[in-house]
Amino acid sequence: MTKNSSPISDRTPVFHVRIAIPNKGRISVPIRELIEKSGLGIIDNGDRTLIARTRDQHVEILYARPIDIPEYVASGVADLGITGHDMVVERGSAVTELLNLGFGSASVVLAVPENSNLNSPKDLNGKRVSTEFPAITRKYFKKAGIIPIIVPVGGACEATPSLGISDAIVDISSSGSTLRQNHLKIIDTVLETSTYLIANPRSCIDKKEKIDEIHLALESVLNARGKCYLMMNVIRSSLDDIRTIIPGMGGPTIMDVASSADMVAVHAVVDEEKVYQLINRLKQAGARDILVMNIERLIR
Repeated sequence: MTKNSSPISDRTPVFHVRIAIPNKGRISVPIRELIEKSGLGIIDNGDRTLIARTRDQHVEILYARPIDIPEYVASGVADLGITGHDMVVERGSAVTELLNLGFGSASVVLAVPENSNLNSPKDLNGKRVSTEFPAITRKYFKKAGIIPIIVPVGGACEATPSLGISDAIVDISSSGSTLRQNHLKIIDTVLETSTYLIANPRSCIDKKEKIDEIHLALESVLNARGKCYLMMNVIRSSLDDIRTIIPGMGGPTIMDVASSADMVAVHAVVDEEKVYQLINRLKQAGARDILVMNIERLIR
């Protein structure tokens, strides 16, 4: 190399990306399943593992408490994170919510004892409200112009009224069964939540290509949920009937069959829950050699 020359590389740099996910809890299993189906996979997935490799040498997993994930992402300790929207709001972290993963849906609710004469949020002025979400709770009551006594707790929030610790609770609920078991009634919904893929805003710029790649991989798995792929052979004269049965995503794909001028191959993506009824209708309309396949990933 001469004195005035400089090295030139045509290769785009690949940045290292760290994804923070819950180490335990109700959403940890579906998150790991999502990562596996996306093609990333997780290696070294032991119970005491803090950081694990994935099949992509440029992506690694950081296990953390769900409540800590928003701040890890905001501070740049992790580039991406997967946690509940409620965790993001509670921490008030400066992150970008990239994708609603559509599971772990729940509500943060205000509940009181069933036999209580407290029937609206206004009745809680000056009353004690226990919660694992003090920031969300303060914001909620401040907006309503109500001043309760907030009692932060670290768990078993639903038991605090019966123990005399509080008059009401603000807690997360998915089915309401735990509240009913503890003889509590909901008097208001504070926040709707779900599981999100979140990102560090700076990483979205500096590592855009890799983050877009991960985003698309996860989204493609979500798109494929509840869908299946139908393939069949159909006589041309029956095509109009087949189209009315399976409109699919923008209509079925129709291709010539090399061995027969009168036969075409029809492919379509349909809702999995409709397949049971579709099969018989398609058969009656003249479809044959019907094949139903699972879809692992779907990119729109």
